[in-house]
Amino acid sequence: MSEKGAPRRILITGCSSGIGRALASELTCRGHHVIATARRLETLDDLDVAGRLRLDVIDPASVSEAIAAAGRVDVLINNAGYSVWGAVEAVPVSEMQALFETNLFGALRMAQAVLPQMRARRSGIILQISSAAARRGNPLLGHYSASKAALEMYSEALRLEIARFGIDVSVVVLGSVATSFSDNRRRISTPAYDDLTQRAERQIAARRVQPTQVETVAQRIADALAARGRLPFRIAATDDAEALVSARMSLDDQSWQDQVLSRLYPDA
Repeated sequence: MSEKGAPRRILITGCSSGIGRALASELTCRGHHVIATARRLETLDDLDVAGRLRLDVIDPASVSEAIAAAGRVDVLINNAGYSVWGAVEAVPVSEMQALFETNLFGALRMAQAVLPQMRARRSGIILQISSAAARRGNPLLGHYSASKAALEMYSEALRLEIARFGIDVSVVVLGSVATSFSDNRRRISTPAYDDLTQRAERQIAARRVQPTQVETVAQRIADALAARGRLPFRIAATDDAEALVSARMSLDDQSWQDQVLSRLYPDA
């Protein structure tokens, strides 16, 4: 059984860039046996980790092959994911399904793949990289928010289901991070929402004045893994994560709607 602070075998999805890559480096520096994965294996060539595997979380065969090759997994970090930017009316259902395949079903597929061995050992940790957006309904981010909200609810249920097996499940809540994640999101627009898009983009840009550095996010996640005792269900890994969530949770539905619309349309 792996004890807190002892080296662990940690498998991370989505390590080609951003948080996944930073996590792989940070956890390796702390003495862990890191298995970094990505859809394109060549993107991991210069990453100094114990193991590298090709993995496409939307492909069941790829998941099975990767877990078989990885062997023991003490910690699974479900980091692979992306965002779609567009109005509910504008984004085709096929695009929404593809997003959920990665952000939700990919994470659940990975969890199902490692849980049998974790249950057998009666130990293990699953970390789901989530977002403050899971608890904040914002224009044009509904698809991404919905995928992360669903992931959090599944994770909460899973945590209760497997608590007696000595396995922890936690969601890592992110706010603004200094990565290319937002720049790389899939954008789908339609003229009817051009004005809203411009206003929303200005608002997001203003909020990203001081995003948390990706290395800091990785350090906070690594610190959480090193702490004694059970992990909390939610781990805030950016400077603004808790504030973003509490800003929504502290308001009733109508007040939230009024606030969002007044900021988008102050001239109305």
